[in-house]
Amino acid sequence: MKTAAFFDFDETLIDTNSSKIGFTWLYENDLLSKRFLLKIILTGFFYKLGLLSEKRMAYSLIKFYKNKELTFFAAQADDFYHNLLKPRLIPGTIERLKFHKNEGHYLVIASGSIRYYLEPAADDLGFDNIVCTDLEEDPDGRLTGRPVGQICIGDYKRELAEQLAKKEKIDLKKSFAYGNNGADIPLLKLVGNPVAVQPSPRLRRLAQKHNWPIIDVSKDN
Repeated sequence: MKTAAFFDFDETLIDTNSSKIGFTWLYENDLLSKRFLLKIILTGFFYKLGLLSEKRMAYSLIKFYKNKELTFFAAQADDFYHNLLKPRLIPGTIERLKFHKNEGHYLVIASGSIRYYLEPAADDLGFDNIVCTDLEEDPDGRLTGRPVGQICIGDYKRELAEQLAKKEKIDLKKSFAYGNNGADIPLLKLVGNPVAVQPSPRLRRLAQKHNWPIIDVSKDN
């Protein structure tokens, strides 16, 4: 049986939310309408007020991709990762990643983010697999603005991790998981060794209650 280490991406492997960087890049390159930009701002505002769940926010934001072609975005992914995301890697989390790599553990990115820009990160950092959100395409090869299955957060992330564990013969009781907020809690509870990274208040309380290790970015940089 393998021992795995599951790493969330946004605010866990990198110190920010990749969608913020992505939509900023799209706007700077005239690929984002002012109308959708306003939608992003309002969505983020309601999320911060607690009036919108992370899941509903994610479903709202991926509507941007409707009627577009995945090949265009995939072609930009390598440069997007190396120029804009890689500089935001969290040193403390990367040290944990190196530890697991040296131990021969099975490394998995488990993220609500989208596969096309996680793949360069997985290749660069030496991950073995990715559990994430995939974008649905119609028969003509255009994106529908919906995910394949569900957005990979919360209980669905845990479900996908369980499926991967069964396929790859992973011992979840010996495995590790790293996450930063409430949407990661189902995955963190799934493994024997959960770690909270720059946790949200809710996750910090849970981590302290159960004596889970905590990585604070301010202390690691």
